[in-house]
Amino acid sequence: MSLRKNSEIQPIDGNEGTKIKQYFHPHNTLSGINYSVAQFTLKPGKSSKLHKLASSEIYYILDGNARLNVDEEAYELEKDDSAYVAPNSKQCIKNTGSENLRFLCIVEPAWKAENEEILE
Repeated sequence: MSLRKNSEIQPIDGNEGTKIKQYFHPHNTLSGINYSVAQFTLKPGKSSKLHKLASSEIYYILDGNARLNVDEEAYELEKDDSAYVAPNSKQCIKNTGSENLRFLCIVEPAWKAENEEILE
C-alpha cells in the first residue's frame, strides 16, 4: 500500500502555468502502477498552455469552473465533471470562474516530460 497525504505534498510550478501536487506516479509509488494522478490549481482567468500528450488523460474537476479546449472543441466543466482526452489531442484548460480551479489529471501511461509537447 502507498499513502499520500495532501498536507505533506509540496506543490511545484507546472510548465503550463499551474501549481501541481503529484499524488501517484511510478517514481513515487511502491505498487508498480503505470499511470499518474496529480492535482492542479489554476488561478481565476488563467489558462494552461496549449499542449499535447502522447498519453491519454482524464480531467476531474474538484472545485471551480473551466473551459477545456480539446482540438477544435470547447467544453464547459464544473465541480464533479470529468472529461477524457485521447492521446495526442491539442488541449488546454482555462479557469472561467472567480475562485481557484482545482482538478485532478489522471494520465495513462504515466506522465513523462518527453511525452508532452508545449504548442505555444
